[in-house]
Amino acid sequence: AEVDGRGLLVSLYDLRAGRETLAPGKAANLLQLHQDFPTMWDAWDVDEFYRNTVTDLVEADAVEAVDGGTAGAVRVRRTFGSSSVEQVLTLPPGAARLEIATEVDWHETEKFLKAAFPLDVHADRVAAETQFGHLYRPTHTNTSWDAAKFEACAHRFVHVEEPGWGVAVVTDSTYGYDASRAARETGRGTTTTVRLSLLRAPRFPDPRTDQGTHRFRCALVPGAGLGDAVREGWALNLPERRVAGAAEAVEPLVSVADEAVTVTAVKLADDGSGDVVVRLHEARGGRVSTRLTCGFPVSSVVRCDLLERPDGAGGQAYEDGGLALDLHPFEIVTLRLGRGITGEA
Repeated sequence: AEVDGRGLLVSLYDLRAGRETLAPGKAANLLQLHQDFPTMWDAWDVDEFYRNTVTDLVEADAVEAVDGGTAGAVRVRRTFGSSSVEQVLTLPPGAARLEIATEVDWHETEKFLKAAFPLDVHADRVAAETQFGHLYRPTHTNTSWDAAKFEACAHRFVHVEEPGWGVAVVTDSTYGYDASRAARETGRGTTTTVRLSLLRAPRFPDPRTDQGTHRFRCALVPGAGLGDAVREGWALNLPERRVAGAAEAVEPLVSVADEAVTVTAVKLADDGSGDVVVRLHEARGGRVSTRLTCGFPVSSVVRCDLLERPDGAGGQAYEDGGLALDLHPFEIVTLRLGRGITGEA
């Protein structure tokens, strides 16, 4: 990765694929400030004409290398209007991503702050995560319906891909984004820009909406497939936690054999029975056969609905230390696991 004197990311090279991530001649992690005057419903609406005025925040107060332990890190400080922002860009060792931690002391009114990532990817759509899956939205404005999607929502990631190579923009706390395409300045196709929506400052109904300090984390993952986007999105939102304990390895409570399946909940049943409830889903939009294994003895398995009520399909066989599962695209499965040795009274 290369950060220039303005504190902007000007190169992120994928060594495995041998290609540049960023669009030619463009800088990423570019903060952009828009005027924001919705026609109605100040705190709720974003009107497309906000894009008519924009200020690129390219002036940096300080750009300096910092001690990131085993990671390379750069800190960038900026001031604009009545606000200030500090960002730390980090390349974690052994990880194929660039992490960006942002802290904004926000004191603007009727402004809209975005972070732009122009990507050297030819794509007519992006995949945006939603609960238990993702959906596709266009990068073009060929129809009025397409043009109306100038601002959309995503949970943990926005994934952009051309055949054989893609990029994921993952985030831990901001859910608005926009995606657009443009002709490459050097010709030969198009590029795709993903912008994360960071902050707004409406004056109605609360004139002090969002004033104060805000912290965000996002990451840029070059060479990411859709499965990588799912994994990296979860990893950013649920980072590894380390606690002191015994030297012996602790087996996971549950695990699945295929990365296309994501476990989203492991909990005790609400009825106090002591049963364990496991919720999982297929996350890539395809069919998958997998195997669920548990780190505790299982005496029974029953499929349930989201309220933990049996679905009437009867029990399932937990054999040879695991449970075979077949999932359809984006299918959600909730299992109620009785604890104890099979056949126990």
